[in-house]
Amino acid sequence: MTRVLVTGGAGFLGSHAVAALAARDDVEHVVAGDLREAQVPAGATWARLDVTDPATVRAVLAEHAVDTVVHLAAIVNPGTLDEAAERAVDVDGTRNVLDAALAAGVRRVVVSSSGAAYGYHADNPMPLRETDAVRGNPEFTYSRHKREVEEMLADYRERRPELGQVVLRIGTILGPGVDNQITALWRARRLLRVRGSAGPFVFAWVDDVTGAVVAGATGSVTGTFNVCGDGVMTVADIATALGRGTIDVPAGVLAAALRVGRALRLTVHGPERVGFLRYRPVLDNSRLKAELYVPRLTSRQAFDAWQRDRAA
Repeated sequence: MTRVLVTGGAGFLGSHAVAALAARDDVEHVVAGDLREAQVPAGATWARLDVTDPATVRAVLAEHAVDTVVHLAAIVNPGTLDEAAERAVDVDGTRNVLDAALAAGVRRVVVSSSGAAYGYHADNPMPLRETDAVRGNPEFTYSRHKREVEEMLADYRERRPELGQVVLRIGTILGPGVDNQITALWRARRLLRVRGSAGPFVFAWVDDVTGAVVAGATGSVTGTFNVCGDGVMTVADIATALGRGTIDVPAGVLAAALRVGRALRLTVHGPERVGFLRYRPVLDNSRLKAELYVPRLTSRQAFDAWQRDRAA
């Protein structure tokens, strides 16, 4: 019987993961660890946990006799905090969790990474497979941090193989009520597209991401997996689905506008976001489906479900 700690357990993905794990017969207990208090289902408890404070992580692991960690605590809206604060959670927080898990004898850890770990590059393979290089952009803090975390995980796999790892490189998550920096792009009367780029998106419905998390936490498979539904939606596809048009802006013009906008404190986004819009990573989910979990919804179906929920 597995006893699981979910870091970030009060968050959107974390709360779904806590509920799904608590519902399983092979999971004895689930701890939703977060700074925010969480309402949890039967079979789960909330514990105050700050991943930037190693002592609290060690204390929660010991108190609840945890043997499996699902590490989901992360900055979900990059750019809203300064870089040091984001690094303290995303990079140093992950190290704190790994070290505490090893000290507590935890045998398995599931870590939410991102397609951003591959980076936003013109020469990225399409689609990207798990064996492709992780090259998170140095100029884009969120992407760089994801790359650094993956490099850290690779180091721990080599030095401390007793801690089994499941690393999930997740595409854009959609689900009921999702409203974030990506969905904000779709509020405009005409959707922004960098000239010469299709702006591809791969989507993962939250229940499918949760399914991959649960399979990773309760199964025996280890490894790195791209997590998304089948297929791709371009900016034009999204605009059509929303009944909108698109506006094509040259990359240089957009970079200059963002540079000025950030200097005037009109936006937290800078010219590094042009690559984010221009060279979006397209993920191959073949390994996920063959070894860990088969998503129920395609990228298009996930978008349609999000749109229906939004209209309800």
